[in-house]
Amino acid sequence: MLVTLAQALAHLRVDGVDDADDITLKLLAAERIAAQFLDRPVFASHSALDAAVAGGALLDQPLVADELVKSAILLILGHLYASREDGGELPVAARALLRTYRRMGA
Repeated sequence: MLVTLAQALAHLRVDGVDDADDITLKLLAAERIAAQFLDRPVFASHSALDAAVAGGALLDQPLVADELVKSAILLILGHLYASREDGGELPVAARALLRTYRRMGA
């Protein structure tokens, strides 16, 4: 995961872990939504990227998640968590944070 569950819980200001499974599911969805918007593979660290390359993965413009990407993921997570019935559009602030890294032509 690009963002830890502890970071997600802190962002959502959730004290208990009663919703941990639901939040983890939404966090994984938020990460996938961000990667789809970026149109490129995103990795948690340089070592994870190196391991993928060493494993033979063919990667087109890979990216290691930094503060902007992680912040955007948290914004998407917050939107998914607050709008359980209607995920709707990618939040404007998340789009702005990710736009810098979006693959050209995407």
